[in-house]
Amino acid sequence: MRKNLLLATAAVAAIATPAFAQDAETPTDVADNAADESPANAPIVVVAQGREQRLIDVPIAVNAVSAESLQNSGANDIRQLNQLAPSLLVSSTGSEANGSARIRGIGTVGDNPGLESSVAVFIDGVYRSRTGVGLNELGEIERVEVLRGPQGTLFGRNASAGLINIISRAPDYTPEFNAEATYGNYDHIRVAAGATGPIGNSGLAYRIDGVYVNRDGFYQDTLSGQDVNDRDRYFVRGQLAYEASPDLEFRLIGDYTRREENCCAAVYATPALAPANAGLLDLTNPIIPVLLEVANVSYDTYFPSRNDPYERDIAITPGRTYAGTTEDYGVSLQADWDLGFGQLTSITAYREYRSEQGTDTDYGVADILYNADNGENFRSFQTFSQELRLQGEAFDGRLDWLVGGYYAHEELDTGSNLRFGNDYGAFASCRLLATINPGLPRAAAAPGCLAPAIPGVFPGTAGILSGIFPDPDGAGPIQGAAPFIDGLNRLSTVNDLGDVSSRYSQTSENFALFTHNIFEIADGFDLTVGLRYTTESKDFSANFNNDNTICPAQQAALLPFLTGAAQTTVPSSLIGGLIALACQGNSTAQLNGLNLVDDRNEDEFTGTAILSYRPVDDLLLYASYSHGYKAGGFNLDRSALTAGPGSVIFPVTNPASGFSTANLQFDAETVDAFEIGAKYEGRDFTISAAAFRQEFSNFQLNTFNGTVFIVQNVNGCGTDLGGADRDGSAATGACAADDVEPGVISQGVELEATLTPADYWRFGLGMTFADTSYANNLVGDDQGTPLDPALRLLPGDNLSNAPELVVTGSAAWTPPISNSGLSALFYVDTRVTSDYNTGSDLTPTKEQDGFVLVNARVGIRDDDQLWSLEFWGQNIFNTGYSQVAFNSPFQAPAQIYSAFLAEPRTYGVTLRTRF
Repeated sequence: MRKNLLLATAAVAAIATPAFAQDAETPTDVADNAADESPANAPIVVVAQGREQRLIDVPIAVNAVSAESLQNSGANDIRQLNQLAPSLLVSSTGSEANGSARIRGIGTVGDNPGLESSVAVFIDGVYRSRTGVGLNELGEIERVEVLRGPQGTLFGRNASAGLINIISRAPDYTPEFNAEATYGNYDHIRVAAGATGPIGNSGLAYRIDGVYVNRDGFYQDTLSGQDVNDRDRYFVRGQLAYEASPDLEFRLIGDYTRREENCCAAVYATPALAPANAGLLDLTNPIIPVLLEVANVSYDTYFPSRNDPYERDIAITPGRTYAGTTEDYGVSLQADWDLGFGQLTSITAYREYRSEQGTDTDYGVADILYNADNGENFRSFQTFSQELRLQGEAFDGRLDWLVGGYYAHEELDTGSNLRFGNDYGAFASCRLLATINPGLPRAAAAPGCLAPAIPGVFPGTAGILSGIFPDPDGAGPIQGAAPFIDGLNRLSTVNDLGDVSSRYSQTSENFALFTHNIFEIADGFDLTVGLRYTTESKDFSANFNNDNTICPAQQAALLPFLTGAAQTTVPSSLIGGLIALACQGNSTAQLNGLNLVDDRNEDEFTGTAILSYRPVDDLLLYASYSHGYKAGGFNLDRSALTAGPGSVIFPVTNPASGFSTANLQFDAETVDAFEIGAKYEGRDFTISAAAFRQEFSNFQLNTFNGTVFIVQNVNGCGTDLGGADRDGSAATGACAADDVEPGVISQGVELEATLTPADYWRFGLGMTFADTSYANNLVGDDQGTPLDPALRLLPGDNLSNAPELVVTGSAAWTPPISNSGLSALFYVDTRVTSDYNTGSDLTPTKEQDGFVLVNARVGIRDDDQLWSLEFWGQNIFNTGYSQVAFNSPFQAPAQIYSAFLAEPRTYGVTLRTRF
């Protein structure tokens, strides 16, 4: 595979035109750009550092994707930027609200909204609260930029890995109308339209654009016939621009998005996804017969994609659904005022976001775990932000200074209605019996999954258990199997119980002051210094409404056997299993009436220092250091309330003594980044290269272990732990606090180039080699606490979804068709990716082989672009691969796995007009 990837690397050319701009464009900018439109090989002017500069003068690592490149590649949201930016990877999992972006292999898993994004998303200068919030239609876009490395100076929000900045097309005083219609396979319909122009002689200009998308799902439920992972969404954005004077301009933007879609299904993992899954779905795995017995269906019915997961056939619990609704809307006002001594920019914004989702959370036929589609499983954000920047020059232009401030107030509310399904009690009881001996008789429909006795013929499962765990002294203090049998009977009644409506709320306030200054210290030498001070507070509260009364009953009956107050011949592991299965994830009525309140406050200095040298006009050399930061927070999950692995759920007599909200907290993530780079801009080509090293401390990791989500800070230890961080014990592997080191290192090289060798031709190359890996010795926090045993495979290995090698490439040819006034379009792009692991716990069953994705487009258009007709295909070779693989919930101890697959081949035709 590695040889094939290297050969493919040598054969491709990429789109990665490097450019970046921070600010949304003003109407004057757009008019000027249109008037000064230049050939493809003209110098690129950007405002990456808050002021206009040629790209070659900007000493930072960036990608920019133009509207034309987005259109050619078929990118309608930020996930499809993967094809155009080699250092970027965007994926989504259990719902589109859980989207995650990674740059140079670093990102935040999106399943827990308590974690902020390592890669921040900005649209028209306004921060979006989480990456998944940005997974909307983009509408009319001027460009999208990807800035690599920690961002802790200029932007409104700190980001430890990088950011994605999306700039929409601004209103124009020249009237224009555009529209397009697309039809493709999966009955894909996409209609978009927009208009811009002046409003009489008022000095106002407007722009309005909208998109409607409808598409069948990629997955087919073989039981109900419904499809999943469909599209049904619309987006509308309106803008007003006003030039109050030559020195003062305003831009008002309002947008609204609504999605009503069924998402997101998963298939069971087979060797077709990763060879390590071989045999896990065979009947010899004890958990497989348990699933079939509980669901009362055949093997072929339960696992419809067993032969080929890329058929995308699924079988979900009858009556369960993935239906969800998402609303995202907001308004922003940008003012640009030339004060003479400096340029003042103000961006004021308010946004609301709410996503509701139903799920068949076990992803199979048996009704084990689910979220009802009743509006009680949701996450919502209400965010107000204000940014001010003032930029000017001093000392005859030798100092280019910028100062600013930022404030944000965010209300985060989440709701949970996660419940054990109607088959859970039978499943849990049968699973426990299979753990003792797969050959034990089971009766899924009977209490405790205990096969009944037949007098004189068969003693029943209870009788067999009494023989395995005998009562040694009759009426004495040591009991036999009776407590275990009673516990099985109770466990089998845990059906349709759990959260009715539990709530988590977090209010955060963020204040920041920053400055960014460029000093010309000598001819050709510039020193850039940026500094930011951030203070952040978060207030947390939670309350619960849970109807699982079996958990406290199970604890009351069985905890004495674990504490030594009572004795039985049944092993404590089985007694503990009865309690754990009845109380999985702290699902218990004991939570009711507990109102949790906590807060955290933190502050941090971040910044950058860059020394750049321009020996000739077209060559820039630079070296930089940056310190970045991502805020800490609260794990919004009840499963984290107890004191850690192996702890008793809650004492029956005093539930409040069994947990601490301190266990929900995780610390801020910081990074120290070092980079050297070079950029050259010639007549017909550009090339840039960068080498980087990024050291992350308190790296925030969110992973699912098959039962609960674990959020932990990850650090390294300067002392060899002798494998104690890999032994599966939560008690071993501690490190002295003064010996704690960064736990994650991302280092590598990046290369970008474009070439325009002849009229109508454009080629390019983008390559990222990134070794993004954990330290060889890992601990859980900056005090040296041992690593969670679920993460024992991490030390010394690469991070999940962090391929070492990625190459992106494209070629475009737009020749005229004789003297007809028409031109053709031939376009192809590709992304070559090396092997990587898609699971954050790095189990071999989640490995993904390297692969190649190719998009293509051919079309015809008139020279004035009055109309165009294009035939397109994405993933044209129908390459199958997994976005994220995960432990199938509760389907253990011989764990089986599931996976969220990437999109299959799609194709269609698009008709466009613009005049």
